[in-house]
Amino acid sequence: MKLVRNGAQHSIKEAEVSVMLEGDFAAAYLQGDNRPVVPTDTMKNTVYVLAKEHLGADLEGFGAALGGHFLRSYSQVDRATIVLKEHRWRGMQFDGQPHPHSFVDGGPARQVAQVICTREKTEVESGIDDLLILKSTGSGFTGFPKDKLTTLPETDDRIFATNLAARWFYETPPPDYSRTNEALLDAMLRIFAVNYSPSVQATLFQMGEAALETAPEVSRITLAMPNKHCLLANLAPFGLENKNEIFIPTDEPHGQIEATVTREN
Repeated sequence: MKLVRNGAQHSIKEAEVSVMLEGDFAAAYLQGDNRPVVPTDTMKNTVYVLAKEHLGADLEGFGAALGGHFLRSYSQVDRATIVLKEHRWRGMQFDGQPHPHSFVDGGPARQVAQVICTREKTEVESGIDDLLILKSTGSGFTGFPKDKLTTLPETDDRIFATNLAARWFYETPPPDYSRTNEALLDAMLRIFAVNYSPSVQATLFQMGEAALETAPEVSRITLAMPNKHCLLANLAPFGLENKNEIFIPTDEPHGQIEATVTREN
């Protein structure tokens, strides 16, 4: 966790960081020779020290700084994979004014990044995990095959809820990772909210397409959109009609819908 003080106004950046090093470590495994081994204690302290200078608005820059450090410092390392997951904090507000140093949990969604550094190149993948989104109408599911084991009724008006996870791969670095990630996510959520959804699959593709149109630096995006079913409660035994008003949210069983959308070239 990094606390940034801008006068009386504070901000917090918190991230879970994983460092995995690959290279010439065979002697440690085969002969018990620890000379190639980078102690995990050293790796931990490196994260703390480099965070002081390099942990800023985006995770990606910090990941690249960490990966580059381990490659420069240890000749036996030829690949460093840095995975970062942000825990968001949101500043409290009172009477429409932000409180300078008090925060509330930003919710379960996590901004994530994976930076893979070698001596030849740096690859960056950004994304989001556990973003729970829902729209109360504008979604349906009809025309699917049916057999004697099918009980699902067709509908052109249903709740569409999903726990979105997405990863997008940067072919080239954008001018600003944070702003590009925000614009890309905003474009996808706009599609989710505005477009009628004939299926999760169709909406997933449209969201991926919007992401690629928004960020020319991104070459592909993988999305996972599991169903978070909201089932109509049966009020008939009580003499009541349920016109899409009372639902039972369920996590299991669920359908897992995933796809990768790439550019044609």
